[in-house]
Amino acid sequence: MRFWSKLLLSAIITAALFWCVGAQTTQADDEDLQSWNDIQLSIPVHKKVDLLVQTTFRFGSNMSKLSEARGGGGVSVKLNKAFSISPTYLYIESRNTAGAFLTEHRYSLRGTYKFPTKKFGLSHRSTYDYRVRSSGNSWRYRPSLTFEKALPEKFIPKAKFFVTEELFYVSTTKKFSRNRFSIGISKTISDHLTLDLYYLRQNDGFSHPGDLNVLGTSWKLHF
Repeated sequence: MRFWSKLLLSAIITAALFWCVGAQTTQADDEDLQSWNDIQLSIPVHKKVDLLVQTTFRFGSNMSKLSEARGGGGVSVKLNKAFSISPTYLYIESRNTAGAFLTEHRYSLRGTYKFPTKKFGLSHRSTYDYRVRSSGNSWRYRPSLTFEKALPEKFIPKAKFFVTEELFYVSTTKKFSRNRFSIGISKTISDHLTLDLYYLRQNDGFSHPGDLNVLGTSWKLHF
């Protein structure tokens, strides 16, 4: 009980520190404090196939204005208990450094494997993105690893603690040029709704802004 209390408190303090530092720092091209907010809808159409719908709003410039909006969907196919694949499409409008919104069409294929662990959850996800943009088409490969552990019922009922590490290999730079680390809690609110609250740190020396401190929410509706 004390261990989980200290762990959660440390995560909250860390996120709060980054929030304060970002809020007090003059806006720079390579650093920003942002808020990412997702709404995801999953509708079963077969015992092994789910229809996916997603919308996302991201606020940048120290969370003062909309920096990106996304909308799209796809399907998730469960090949077996451990492995699933998911082709998706996203329409994206993102603000560039000049303040104008640019359009992107993103086609993705994601494969997720859940390791056969019992006391905790461990999963690997590989995502391939093909990006169609006016500045030129490109592709990315994004491997990630997620660890999750159920929190004690007396502490936070129906909740899990999770940590994710994700790398980005980008065709334009021909190297792993981006890293994302996130930590948060996933809380089951009802039979049809799960809420994720998380802090994410992104490091990227090529994009502007590339180094981000993110406070995020993900509302997951499933039927």
